[in-house]
Amino acid sequence: MAAHHFADNKRRGPAGEDCLECGARNVMSSPDNQPLGSTATDERRLHPRFMVQVQIELRQEASDIPIRAETADLSGGGCYVHVSQTLPPETDVQGKLWLDGSAVKFQGRIVTRHPQFGNGIIFLQFERDGEQVLRRYLDTVAV
Repeated sequence: MAAHHFADNKRRGPAGEDCLECGARNVMSSPDNQPLGSTATDERRLHPRFMVQVQIELRQEASDIPIRAETADLSGGGCYVHVSQTLPPETDVQGKLWLDGSAVKFQGRIVTRHPQFGNGIIFLQFERDGEQVLRRYLDTVAV
């Protein structure tokens, strides 16, 4: 696993802090703050993150085997999911987020991996109006 560098020059920063080089979040024992995005290191993010648990289904490209999980956080640009069988970075996935009873389908890519804990996923493309549905959902969470 790649070494991460946090503001205090330690390899493992405080829970909820982002790596200064790659942006990976230290999610171990992360406080339940909504939204994440109030610290100086979060300012570079394009989308605010919210600590919400949403059902998600992932499939690797060319695989029929679903991985069912729950998000730990969610934003307009991606999510973090808790899974014990993590996927390697750069793996392309097809996914469904279940938002208020509706399936939002997307294409994504694994960007972070914490073995036996979870994966960070970036959203690359949504089907139909999925991006707008996600945005509306996040607007309700932000209130």
